[in-house]
Amino acid sequence: MIERVRAVLVTADDTMLVIRRTRPGIPEYWVLPGGGVEPGDESREAALHREIHEEVAGKADIIRLLHTMETDDERQLFYLARIATWSFDDRTGPEFSAEGRGEYALEEIPLTLEGLDGIDLKPEEIADVLRGAISAGTLRAEASL
Repeated sequence: MIERVRAVLVTADDTMLVIRRTRPGIPEYWVLPGGGVEPGDESREAALHREIHEEVAGKADIIRLLHTMETDDERQLFYLARIATWSFDDRTGPEFSAEGRGEYALEEIPLTLEGLDGIDLKPEEIADVLRGAISAGTLRAEASL
């Protein structure tokens, strides 16, 4: 089974970092930073730290596992994390140099229902989980600790 880790990266300004994907022939959509767990990763959390470094040139404190999605051949683990530093210009992931993969634009959106509803976050299931957590006020509270 393929395992992927993704992060809800909450900033000190109560925004969330997302990646806007633009690919030829497909409507624009957004995803959370992250990627596949590789054989050399010591743990899922280590894989997430590596992916955050590659995709947003950042360092984050992982707070907790927020949600798990599973299909027959893939498991995605979504973590809540507080990000302290990142750079829009210093990303190093292999996807940024691969031909034909489209554009990966790092963006900050408000950690509000309006901010979330203003983008097409994929997968829809995590967007729904985030809507519930934003409505309950749990993301900001946990990320502020």
